[in-house]
Amino acid sequence: MKVKPMRIKLLFIILSAGLLSSCATSPTGRSQLLMMSAGEMDQMGAQSFAALKNKLTIEKGSRVNAYVRCIANAITQEVGGSWEVVVFKDPSANAFALPSRKIGVHTGLLKVAKNQDQLASVLGHEVAHVLANHSNERVSQETAVKQSLAFAQAITSPQTGLGQTGMALLGVGAEYGILMPYSRAHESEADIYGLDLMAKAGFDPRESVNLWRNMAAASGGQAPIEFMSTHPSHNTRITNLQAHIPAALQLQKRANAQGKRPECRR
Repeated sequence: MKVKPMRIKLLFIILSAGLLSSCATSPTGRSQLLMMSAGEMDQMGAQSFAALKNKLTIEKGSRVNAYVRCIANAITQEVGGSWEVVVFKDPSANAFALPSRKIGVHTGLLKVAKNQDQLASVLGHEVAHVLANHSNERVSQETAVKQSLAFAQAITSPQTGLGQTGMALLGVGAEYGILMPYSRAHESEADIYGLDLMAKAGFDPRESVNLWRNMAAASGGQAPIEFMSTHPSHNTRITNLQAHIPAALQLQKRANAQGKRPECRR
């Protein structure tokens, strides 16, 4: 069926209007596309966290839990709300935060984050992802790309070999040209926002650099090249953090003057 040019133009106008109405701004001033409501994201976050608690082994050690929660609580007090913190017995050096105020920490991370300030840099980073609506943005980007591809298929001829090849190329282009760069932007944004959060809680922001040096050492040089990775390279991360540390140290100085001096011991 041949689609009339006027109908195509109308569909583009409707799609563009819907996308523009969902625009927002990140904490660093970057434009964002947010198509999900806060309630929808909270529901997805809560469901995902419940599934993880059923799937993974939860660490029961009181000292480990007290240590992690001491750091997490100091950071989350800066942003408000009641956050659930769970330590999972898993060897991977990982942590995450989800919409609906959930934080998960793998025990393997404690071998890389050598002290409270280094772990605070990771948790500040993960909480920053939530506060900056990165999950919503990622879901929205995926939705927008899939809708765009479906729309393109409707107005072209996907039944032909050339059409199928074009769709395949567009899919690859969308993945590496739209979604992955945004993911790198999310990581860099969360690094800086998270650095401020940990400093406001009284932790030493300079330890964030040591944390990523530890990460680089732990990876054994096996990290993927930056262009093909959703994360910035360790060196890029360290350089960006170092540039922002003077400002973060002023935040820590102010926090310390207010009596915020975390003393979380393993």
